[in-house]
Amino acid sequence: MSAAMDALDPQIRHFIDAVVSEGRALAAGRALDWPARRGIAEATRARWREGGPQMASTQDLRIDESLRLRVYRPHGAGPASPALVYVHGGGWCMFSLDTHDRLMREYAQGAGVVVVGVDYALSPEHPYPTALNQCVCAVQWLRDQAGTLGIDPQRMALAGDSAGGNLSVATALALRERGMLPGLRALVLNYGAWDPAISAQAAATLGTDEDMLSAAEMDAFWLAYLGPDALRCRDPLAVPVHADLTGLPPSLLLWGDRDVLAEQNRDMAQRLRAAGVSVETCEHAGAPHSFIEAMAVSDQARAAIARGCRWLRRHLFDPATQDPSA
Repeated sequence: MSAAMDALDPQIRHFIDAVVSEGRALAAGRALDWPARRGIAEATRARWREGGPQMASTQDLRIDESLRLRVYRPHGAGPASPALVYVHGGGWCMFSLDTHDRLMREYAQGAGVVVVGVDYALSPEHPYPTALNQCVCAVQWLRDQAGTLGIDPQRMALAGDSAGGNLSVATALALRERGMLPGLRALVLNYGAWDPAISAQAAATLGTDEDMLSAAEMDAFWLAYLGPDALRCRDPLAVPVHADLTGLPPSLLLWGDRDVLAEQNRDMAQRLRAAGVSVETCEHAGAPHSFIEAMAVSDQARAAIARGCRWLRRHLFDPATQDPSA
């Protein structure tokens, strides 16, 4: 992995070396189905989610038999706290509330908000639009239950990484179409997956088998999520680069310059700005896809989380910041 790995931030490389080597050992050269791949992804990330902030309370709730939420309440959160709905990544096919447990605790503590993780159904067993519908349902349910949960339905935000960034924007778009966008005040989008089309240059230079996320892996994720016509899909709720983005909340986009999705994150930021959305971006040098998962050992990962927390505090607490969707 010399060429790709040598270009990485050394702290992040330490994380990737460990995750990749352990994953290969567990796979033992076998062709794995999705359940087996998920099991390995959970196992290789177990130690990286240890530590971090302690919550005043953590509660798992079920909206119905198919949808579970995890509610993190940090110490000091008031009785009507702002809330962040977090949608984990994993190509719509992997990862869970557990793989992202520490990250959600970091956001809760750092921003001083209640964080609600969405345990959406995974593809390919549950393809589009199942996960999106569940995310929209989660936001609606949280608003309905705001008094019981101790959150303020007029001060909410959405965040996600990779496929979770895609689902966060799609959820905001779906809420906008239903007239339910007011109260959603900010988006935090970490290295989102916005378009099945990856340029030949990005695939050749940043999406090889030596990279953290290859172009071939991303193709497989899109196919699992959208089916055989994924590369031709123009549904704006599935492929947000084709959406009318006007009226979306202020958006923070973070990505690494060693990510095969870096190019489309730059493009998405430009599209949001062109639609009149307030946008802030940060491209992290030497950082690949999924770099925020290295928060236990990486200064850059912790800086990205801290930037997200500042963005959330600015838009959820600052009285001078008006609800852009009102």
